[in-house]
Amino acid sequence: MHVPAGRHEAYLVSIPRDLLVAIPPANGFGGGQDKINAAYEHGGGGQAGVQLLSATLNRLTGIRFDGAALIDFSGFRKVIDLLGGVQMCVDSEVRSIHTNRVFPTGCQQMNGAQALDYVRQRYNLPGGDYDRQHHQQQLLRAMLDSAGRADLRSDPVKLDRVLRAVGSSLTVDTNGVPLEDLLLALRALPPDGMRGVQVPSSPQTIDEVSYVVLDNGGNGLFEAVRGTRMPAWAQGNPQWVTRL
Repeated sequence: MHVPAGRHEAYLVSIPRDLLVAIPPANGFGGGQDKINAAYEHGGGGQAGVQLLSATLNRLTGIRFDGAALIDFSGFRKVIDLLGGVQMCVDSEVRSIHTNRVFPTGCQQMNGAQALDYVRQRYNLPGGDYDRQHHQQQLLRAMLDSAGRADLRSDPVKLDRVLRAVGSSLTVDTNGVPLEDLLLALRALPPDGMRGVQVPSSPQTIDEVSYVVLDNGGNGLFEAVRGTRMPAWAQGNPQWVTRL
């Protein structure tokens, strides 16, 4: 997530799970090329895994990370149910490979189990993993929408339940910044100020293994992220941006 100065908008940059990257050595791993989602495991998982993933992304993008959060999407099921469900808009009909449930096109109210099942799908979708990225970004925004409509401030018991459920689903390292200060700084962020960004890449088979590689090395994408005016590059490249 990139939050520009002003804190009235935020950009969720999704990195394809199969992106071929150079992973630096760490914790007995000698380093080398692999899929980006392997960096966490090569680092040993947990805090060490996050640190290696962060170092890998830093090498790839040149971006310094101020903090990290591990999100347990399965734990979000309880949060979604406490919020009364979420409104999700299905753009392509898909049958779940996990539950065999069919999600028809159109906007619909989903409970926690349905929403998590939907956003886990990446097979039999036109954009494959890109569609899954978009749906997961959409879910986060839908949760902000539901939280706003629930007016949790007027129901302290429900607020306490939601906070406890969120806490059990998140592992956060704010790099020394008190979490309360971070939440206060982002309190003015509206749900429609959260924008999803997808990294441009293409599929490629190397040694009979399927990867994705950056188009033109990212073509200025990461340089734009490092700046403070990300919308400048987005204006001419709508295929890179999904406005949630």
